[in-house]
Amino acid sequence: MMYNVATWSGTNSRVTVKNITIKVSLLSSADKYMAILPIDTGRYGSPEIKLIFEERSRLRYQLDFEGVVANAQAQINIIPADVAREIVKIVNSGKVTLERVRELEANSDHDTAAVVEALSEKCSPKSKPWIHYGLTSNDIIDTTISMQMRDVFHIIEPKILNLASILANRSVEFRAQPAVGRTHGQHTSIISFGLKFAVWAAEMATHIERIEEGKKRFLLCKTLGVVGTGSLMGKRSLQVQKIVAKNLNLHSVDAATQVIPRERIAEIQFLLSLVGCTLDKIANEIRNLQRTELGEVAERFVKGQMGSSAVPVKRNPIKSEKVSSLARLLRSLVDVALDNIPLWHERDLSNSANERFTLPMGAILLDEMLISSISSIDNLKVNTHRLTSNLDMTNGQIYSEFVLDALVKKGIPRMTAYRDVQRVAFSVKNGQHFRDAIMKDSRIARNLSSEDLIYIFDPKNHLGASSQIINHVVTKVRITRKKYLHHESKPVL
Repeated sequence: MMYNVATWSGTNSRVTVKNITIKVSLLSSADKYMAILPIDTGRYGSPEIKLIFEERSRLRYQLDFEGVVANAQAQINIIPADVAREIVKIVNSGKVTLERVRELEANSDHDTAAVVEALSEKCSPKSKPWIHYGLTSNDIIDTTISMQMRDVFHIIEPKILNLASILANRSVEFRAQPAVGRTHGQHTSIISFGLKFAVWAAEMATHIERIEEGKKRFLLCKTLGVVGTGSLMGKRSLQVQKIVAKNLNLHSVDAATQVIPRERIAEIQFLLSLVGCTLDKIANEIRNLQRTELGEVAERFVKGQMGSSAVPVKRNPIKSEKVSSLARLLRSLVDVALDNIPLWHERDLSNSANERFTLPMGAILLDEMLISSISSIDNLKVNTHRLTSNLDMTNGQIYSEFVLDALVKKGIPRMTAYRDVQRVAFSVKNGQHFRDAIMKDSRIARNLSSEDLIYIFDPKNHLGASSQIINHVVTKVRITRKKYLHHESKPVL
């Protein structure tokens, strides 16, 4: 077979592309394509979340939808009950195969029509007229998307909660550990190291709230036909839609054209990206704190692991770097989803092709990011010695906030005290400790006793309300988890 840039022949051949010769092993006829994207190779994402988007699973969702619609229509006497029973029987029989759907699509150039035709082939003449009755392609497509994302969140939400719990536990572990707080990359004040984990834990719990609140808006079912009027089923179309939505554990769309409004899809994509951004925020902090100069944390490094092919001593934060890398791709998918909102009239196809990429990619990428983040945080090594030594890096100047506060409480005007503290701090030379410089400054020293200075320069006295904040977050995570588990324990109707 001859191509413009390459010649293929035999089972083990050479491909010449622009004077570059590469030896390749060709696929057998049974294996038409090799994996191209890393998602397809098994590199990213759990098997269970990838299964949701596999072609046979997608066909399964579509057939299930057709069966549930037929049952709903029979329930209110739109189609005969025995017809609905046959359609459901064929749907569940496994007789409608992906191979046959592909064959039909090759002829019709319409994937949804091919599904309907393949189903029709297996039904009796009596049932054929009632298959897909009153529906349009995007009733199947959009409701299938909702079914897929329903199951995606069933996989992702427990991982978010797991990460929230791990973060909450680590916040308790380090609640009493003073550490450097940094703004603009500079030492600014003292923070409870546990508070870092608590901030992240609270946000992960809030993501669960966001997703749960959003489900009624974006896990939608549509059975309203070609332009959203329910034209063939008439007023009963709303009743059919309500029954189908309930049986699929979805929600009825309020109003639609031929498609469910793409604002709903954009919200899903945004929520996936928002969770990913929080994971990126966590990963960024780990990467920064693992810098050689800081050395406050380190990702687990197991026996046999290699950090560099050239430098044997390297221990890189590879899990966090992967999270940050995938987050960039995940965020970019939101722009595509937003561009899909303004379709022409009652619809066009400009959204269709890209949604086959964006939703599966978004779900699978976030799943991988959660897996990596859980492993990273659960096994994160915290170097308390470096946390303490970094506090002393500025020779006590990190306590300037508390020196200022002590002077204000002694009755010194705030800006006068501010300028005095700043003047002394900026005049310190040759490694002199800030405390010693203060004691030698007559304007400040006369207002602060030795007991005042002992209290001021003890980092454990400056954790503020950290312990209460951490307790509040731990409770929030626990309540969020309990609510979610209670909700998930309800049977899917």
